[in-house]
Amino acid sequence: MPPRKRPTADSALRPTNSQNPAVHLSAFLRYQEVEVGMARNSLLAYGSDLGQFFEWFGKCGTASLNAIDLKLLSGYLAHLAERGLSSTTVARHLVSIKMFFRYLLLEGVIRESVVDLISSPKLWQHLPHVMSPDMVNRLLAAPEGADRFMLRDRALLALLYATGCRASEVVNLKLRDVHLEESYCRCVGKGNKERLVSLNPIANRSLQAYLTHERPLLAARSEAEELLISKRGRALTRIMVWSLVKKYARRVGASDKVSPHTLRHSFATHMLAGGAEIRALQELLGHASIATTQVYTHVEHTRLKAVHKKCHPRG
Repeated sequence: MPPRKRPTADSALRPTNSQNPAVHLSAFLRYQEVEVGMARNSLLAYGSDLGQFFEWFGKCGTASLNAIDLKLLSGYLAHLAERGLSSTTVARHLVSIKMFFRYLLLEGVIRESVVDLISSPKLWQHLPHVMSPDMVNRLLAAPEGADRFMLRDRALLALLYATGCRASEVVNLKLRDVHLEESYCRCVGKGNKERLVSLNPIANRSLQAYLTHERPLLAARSEAEELLISKRGRALTRIMVWSLVKKYARRVGASDKVSPHTLRHSFATHMLAGGAEIRALQELLGHASIATTQVYTHVEHTRLKAVHKKCHPRG
């Protein structure tokens, strides 16, 4: 009997021809991570969305990919809507399913797919919440001497607003990514894409004070490479960043809608108001598509309309 072939790395990623969709999930997520470079949070979202679909699909009394047709998919979208999910969330679930079936087509597991025939739910254009420059200034100055880690928290807030970075990008910043002498830092965004973002004087001074006086004390019991660390010397998490922004937003009387992403929206809107070009803003924010950046032109236009209505004699 000839010796059995040992599986290669490529064959380990290749799914079987099973008609049970759940069998292919791990290989799909691995493909998205290795070949596409999908971020960890996106992988978790895809896995969650598809897991819910497989669970519902299994309760329908069949587990064959051949049974998935327009009627079944429409039924699943209706099921999501009945759960009270927003149209945005339902659309995200559908995108996860579409990407999964495109992968199955690519791997030859199925010969055709009806998933792309399903249209996403109509989405209303939700304009992002934006803080005024004055409110941003108050927020950046909110950490005070009574706060246990005032310098770190000031550096965090200044960094979020100065760069427009996402919370996940900020918590993943390493010490080697920050260059205060040249006033820039290097961040890694979605899809592991790197970009350089500038640091304004306030952010630069805040980071310098934190790195000189507070971070050495926090890092005394660890060798953390991350820029922003906790009292135990570990990297801050996205949840911790969210909590800190909420804490200081409440202190200055800002809207309860304020979050780390609000500072990103405010950065983009204030940049446009200051004359920044839309293409430059796209690069600063790390958007893959200009269409994503264009939402900020709507925000700025809305603000200008309000100014015109208030100030024009015939407004």
